[in-house]
Amino acid sequence: MLRNIPGCNSLLRCYSSTNTIARMSFVNGNVKFRRFNASQASYNGVQEPRGIPSPLAGIKIVDLTRVLAGPTATMLLADLGADVIKIEHVGKGDDTRSWYPPSAPLLPQSSSESLPERAHSLPPESAYFLSANRNKRSVTINFKDPAGLKIIYRLIEQADILVENYIPGKLAKLGLGWEKCHKINPRLIYASITGYGQTGPYRQHAGYDVIVEGEAGLMHITGEPYPAKPVKVGVAATDVATGLYAHGAIMAALIGRERTGKGCWIDCNLFETQIAGLANIASSYLIAGQEAQRFGTAHPSVVPYQVFPCKASEGQDGDDFIMIGAGNDNQFNTLCNLVLPLPSLPSDPRFSTNALRVANRNELIKILEIELRKETKAHWLTKFKAATKAGKGVPHGPINNIKETFEHEQAVARKVTVEVDHPRAGPIKLVAPAVSYNGEKMPVKRHPPWLGEHSDEVLAELGYSTTQVEELRARGVI
Repeated sequence: MLRNIPGCNSLLRCYSSTNTIARMSFVNGNVKFRRFNASQASYNGVQEPRGIPSPLAGIKIVDLTRVLAGPTATMLLADLGADVIKIEHVGKGDDTRSWYPPSAPLLPQSSSESLPERAHSLPPESAYFLSANRNKRSVTINFKDPAGLKIIYRLIEQADILVENYIPGKLAKLGLGWEKCHKINPRLIYASITGYGQTGPYRQHAGYDVIVEGEAGLMHITGEPYPAKPVKVGVAATDVATGLYAHGAIMAALIGRERTGKGCWIDCNLFETQIAGLANIASSYLIAGQEAQRFGTAHPSVVPYQVFPCKASEGQDGDDFIMIGAGNDNQFNTLCNLVLPLPSLPSDPRFSTNALRVANRNELIKILEIELRKETKAHWLTKFKAATKAGKGVPHGPINNIKETFEHEQAVARKVTVEVDHPRAGPIKLVAPAVSYNGEKMPVKRHPPWLGEHSDEVLAELGYSTTQVEELRARGVI
């Protein structure tokens, strides 16, 4: 049952496959539903605006995270309108600032004369840092210095959320643990992102994506079958997933605070995130005691369902590749008759059902590979597209490189990139937020900041005078 949420007059919109939008509103504890047509985007005859107001406008976040998991979480919150103040190490900043090349080319100093002198002496803006820090403000503070710690305390007094990714206990020793921060601001939501959590024998271990991939099962199931070596995922997927979990947990804690008026301590970590991410693989072990294996791109229970090599395009070294997933007998029949010139395979007693195809996997894959190598990826994609138009689709897709990914017609149509002006690098392209609201993505209002870009601004908001700021800078506090 939906109950009254004190102080909440929220609006939720749910989309269905019938293109009808259900509008659910909480007004003084009463739940009301109304429907309108999404294609018309109107409600009671009034044209609906595209996009939504920033839902986290007015929420202030003290961001003590570095690298990827934590910055991903705070970037997603910043996208929703939160004022994220990224606290960085004086002089060097977030570790990823030094992870270059590649980096954004710097503008000539004459083109950025409006910047303070300290901005010109900084290294280039690394592509890694730029990927996870849009819509934030950067302040450099040495909070091991009492004067720096005092600045952090002032920020905490005004903040709604603090996010950190230090080894458990380290911030407490510096006077910034949960207990101290909660005492300063009882409404504060304090989110800790660690490798293994706040308790248990591994609590003091640092968290590294690739280590947790191995330790929490992901690497065991990634790569070609034994005796080939396990391999890591090509991007720090566990870090990104942990950032997503932390972002969701913080949003839930904000809703909870509306009910209770109190903050809470969120304990989010890479290890448990990755175990949760094992999904059906974990369930197969827990329910049936079934140990997982590596299958490369193949599926243990469906054949054909894997990547296949194709003839290389003209002027290209090596093979092209295509992913094919014929998940049932009808799709296999379509594959063999409308895409490949192999009409006898569906009636072959070795391959007539999925169970038989699984049992005779190696024989079937060899036949398909021989045929697919005769033509290029582009040729086969045309054949698949024709089958789809005829109402006989088979799940498939090219294995695109990164250039092809961003040039994909769907990526272009969905505007997956956004260009922003950076004061040190000029126009730069970033990946845009992945979610649209009423047909619009949340805007990127701030470029990823250069190191300490907003120190003066934020300290002025806290009541520090220009003279005090300069004194703190001279002492190395900021």
